[in-house]
Amino acid sequence: MLHSESIRTCSDETQRHTTFSRRSVPVTSCLAAFLIALAFQATGQSTSAREQPTLGVRSVKLLEQDGLKFKDLNRNGQLDKYEDWRLSAQERSRDLLTKMSLEQKVGFMLISTTRLKNDQSFGTATAKEPITSDFNEEDLVASQNMFTRKPLPTPIMNAAGTTKAVTQFHLRHFILRANVSARTTAEWANKLQALCEGDGLGIPAIVASNPRNHITASAAIGTSVGKTVFSAWPGELGLSAMRDLKLVREFADIARQEWSAVGLRKGYMYMADLATEPRWQRIEGTFGEDAQWAGQMMTEIVYGFQGKTLGAGSVAVTTKHFPGGGSGEGGQDPHFDWGKKEVFPGGKFANNLIPFKAAIKAGTSSIMPYYSLPADTKFEPIAYAYNRAIIHDLLRTELGFTGIINSDTGPIEMMPWGAENLSIQERYKRTLEAGVNLYSGTADPANLLATVKSGTVDTKLIDDSVLRLLLEKFNLGLFENPYVDEAAAERLVGNAQFQARADLAHRKSIVLLRNETGLLPLKPQTKVYFDANAAKTGGSATAATSYTINDGKYPITFVATPDEADVVVLWLKPSAKSLFASDGSPIYLSLSKNAIDVAYVNALAAKKPTIVAINYSNPWVIDEIYRKEANTGIKGVLATFGTTSDALLDIVTGKFSPTGKMPFTTPSSEAAVQQQKEDVPGYEEGGGYALFNYNEGLTYKGGNKKLSVSKR
Repeated sequence: MLHSESIRTCSDETQRHTTFSRRSVPVTSCLAAFLIALAFQATGQSTSAREQPTLGVRSVKLLEQDGLKFKDLNRNGQLDKYEDWRLSAQERSRDLLTKMSLEQKVGFMLISTTRLKNDQSFGTATAKEPITSDFNEEDLVASQNMFTRKPLPTPIMNAAGTTKAVTQFHLRHFILRANVSARTTAEWANKLQALCEGDGLGIPAIVASNPRNHITASAAIGTSVGKTVFSAWPGELGLSAMRDLKLVREFADIARQEWSAVGLRKGYMYMADLATEPRWQRIEGTFGEDAQWAGQMMTEIVYGFQGKTLGAGSVAVTTKHFPGGGSGEGGQDPHFDWGKKEVFPGGKFANNLIPFKAAIKAGTSSIMPYYSLPADTKFEPIAYAYNRAIIHDLLRTELGFTGIINSDTGPIEMMPWGAENLSIQERYKRTLEAGVNLYSGTADPANLLATVKSGTVDTKLIDDSVLRLLLEKFNLGLFENPYVDEAAAERLVGNAQFQARADLAHRKSIVLLRNETGLLPLKPQTKVYFDANAAKTGGSATAATSYTINDGKYPITFVATPDEADVVVLWLKPSAKSLFASDGSPIYLSLSKNAIDVAYVNALAAKKPTIVAINYSNPWVIDEIYRKEANTGIKGVLATFGTTSDALLDIVTGKFSPTGKMPFTTPSSEAAVQQQKEDVPGYEEGGGYALFNYNEGLTYKGGNKKLSVSKR
């Protein structure tokens, strides 16, 4: 991993000093910082135990001892062990633990949504003013499940007013859902850290987020933020399809720099779940169906975000959803009662563990259990957050995970599968004894505090959890400097150099599956009708007007109607019912059941040679428009996984030769989907199952002499 301060800014306007081991180097460009950081990475040098770190201070005084400076976080005028950055994170954590009250410890074990002023995350969108970097001081108390919108037996506090959360509830872990500018995020993060610095023991906050760097068809609160000001990369399946682990590591390191620049230091990501059940609505967030490859992807992701160890420039990774959530019965999701069972008809439970083992070996900071309960295994049929045999015996003891076990959002109040008959306090007790360290879903610590005070829970479990959480904060350097440079963040996030690398990834993520008669790449001067808006059921197709006039980027000629064209290029983007709109009805993968006007596609293909690109957020069944044995007008098939029109056109016109490989198998028919086993990867389903195979992908003759993206 690059040094934590490898790139302070991508502007030459101001010369800044970046501190490295034992010396200070003036850095005037991103490239200089990058090269210096690489040199230190290669030599393995690290900060001396006695080297003065940068101390970020807003309100507390600095203490001086032996010519060194320290923050007096608890304002007692003396240097406590937890304030002494020369000591180990373990020693500092144990000292701070002894100073925390029970109320502070319990508040420390909650992570909840936090909101900026006018931010309506999870609430009713009523604010007319823009979101700002000030605090939202309103509590958000919900009487319905924040995800499913189903009534709750007892209201819960999804989010607390910021000042109240910090000073009264003692919360120091937060989830940011808002999608705002880099400067706004950085300004807000600094205000939050200043509030924490001025309260009690001065314990800093850690702010987490779902992914923010991907083009996705299913952005939603709780899964992915979607398009943001951060560099925009292919979806997770697209990163996997690149088959380029080096570029995956580079992606993660670039994202790390962007996240840490705005004060986001923890990721609720990435999914180590396997895409073995093609109907599951969260496949888009996985790295595909092959366990070994997913494990290699997770290794690069963890190293890219965290480094080989957590440090001052790291973003802590939360790997999810243990022990794998990709084999839900019938493809249903455990956010719902009808999807709570995870089944293993193929006996492949152990296969799910392979990517998690890789993440653990790489040092992932946290692991998140899913809501599911195992339905046909040796394990008790109770949700994984309650399942001691899964969390303690398997994850902690057998797999040797020593980090934080972070519950998914709401297993106590909203999705307590298998524990529905337990009281709230009994649920907390059961999950604590199973091994949960950090609870997501509520901002109010009252029920957890009451559980601990009842005397039914061993307080050693509380201390163990708090110690693990403190260690993460100390290792991330948050006690020394949790603040960020707001102006530098604005310059760094989404900069042109970062996006250029993302643009390369987009092109490498596209898979060429069929090229009948060698129609691709399209010859110069070919007249092309390009419909990039996905022919939707119930509405007429609309041509991508920005491509009716060629501005010199491509050697082809765009036309306004199919009748004028030599070749039709259709980019189909099937879309299933959104995850949180699920009603338990059977899930189908045919195009006609997922918002594609099949008749329109077939009519065009009957008249003109047609190239079809399909955005595979699931392994869609495309036999309504293309079959192996049928001689249709479709002459080429490409697969995309969250990308841009420019990237697709670079492939179609031959400016970039396709190199991607399929991250999963696509079924040949709807019948094949309904007959497959939920836990078995498609490449093991037997003859007749696959239309396109796992790892399948063609290229053009000659390929890419140099994999790069031409400047525009």
